[in-house]
Amino acid sequence: MRTDEELERLLGDIESDLVERKASAAHLDRICEAICAFANDLPGHRTDGVVFVGISDDGSPNEVQIDDRLLLNLAAIRTDGNIQPTPSMSVQKRRLRGADVAVIEVSPADAPPVHYRGRVYIRVGPRRAVATPQDERVLRERTVAGTRPFDQRGCAGASLDDLLLEPYRTLYLPQVVAKEILEANNRTLEDQMASLRLFDLRHGCPTHAAILAFGRDPLQFIPGALIQFVRFEGTTLSDPVLDSKEIGGNLLTQLQQVDLRLPVEIRTARRPVGGLRHRDFPDYPLAAIRETVLNAIMHRNYEGTSSKVQINWFEDRVEVQNPGGLYGHVTEQNFDRVSDCRNSVIAEIMKALGYVERFGTGISRVRRTLEENGNPPPEFHFEREFTRVTVRSAR
Repeated sequence: MRTDEELERLLGDIESDLVERKASAAHLDRICEAICAFANDLPGHRTDGVVFVGISDDGSPNEVQIDDRLLLNLAAIRTDGNIQPTPSMSVQKRRLRGADVAVIEVSPADAPPVHYRGRVYIRVGPRRAVATPQDERVLRERTVAGTRPFDQRGCAGASLDDLLLEPYRTLYLPQVVAKEILEANNRTLEDQMASLRLFDLRHGCPTHAAILAFGRDPLQFIPGALIQFVRFEGTTLSDPVLDSKEIGGNLLTQLQQVDLRLPVEIRTARRPVGGLRHRDFPDYPLAAIRETVLNAIMHRNYEGTSSKVQINWFEDRVEVQNPGGLYGHVTEQNFDRVSDCRNSVIAEIMKALGYVERFGTGISRVRRTLEENGNPPPEFHFEREFTRVTVRSAR
């Protein structure tokens, strides 16, 4: 975090490619583009870029009211899913040159290129621009293969023939790349997919994320890429099994099957609420169970395990368990407030396809919908090897 003196020196450097000045937050898109450009760090400074809100182009304060609402709106840019992968940034109110200023400091991304609404933005001197294919190639080459998360690494032995490219082209690509860029695209399929971290150019193969999301048979390469659903007649694992199903296929197929399966399992009672009026009371709110399952799919560990996501549906509760404990900066003390993602590309794909509303808010939605339906709060159990969430039936 820079000191006030350092920030004031940056304010005076009109030609710097580490500074963006905004008179107000009226045009939030421009601020998002600047954050994306600083995260990409094409000049290779490896130091934080700064966006000042409330500062005119000449570096003078603009007397904008810097209140909590403005700061919250700026901080929400990080988790709204429009900038991918999620940028590392801080938002603060600072007193500079005798006026209140909102200061956004953006760290260079570990795995560029970073996209904002389908475009890769960079800094070219003091101005902002859309990256060329060559710029994107430079950014990609900065990511060291050994430091990439599992879903961004090349899947050894796989090729483009192992992918179903039609859903990639028709369902996913239009959601993450701007229309005019697609129309003007003259890159190879490999280059195009590499810019989305779905192809490893160095090793000439799709990444694990591509195989998981669009693979013909992900189990050929990732043995744990399954969801196991079991419904029990009683309240223990030793009770008779009423129904059992393995949900396989690629991520698109699994998500579709989950959306078909969960509503069928919820039981609803109709009760009188006065006069001739009745109200339906489900034993679980669909939104809470669905969010819990989607979180398990998105945050599970795929590397070095053949364990599956497990949905165990008992008479009195639903248990959803996924391989992998808490990840990154998330701890048992802050898991409901801090967001970190083991599978950032998988998370991007789920967000683009509409399965994730906003990063970091899923637990809050689960708790709210359970409370509104009369269910007890969810219970969380964390181990090094797995995470389990228990949702109990409404009283």
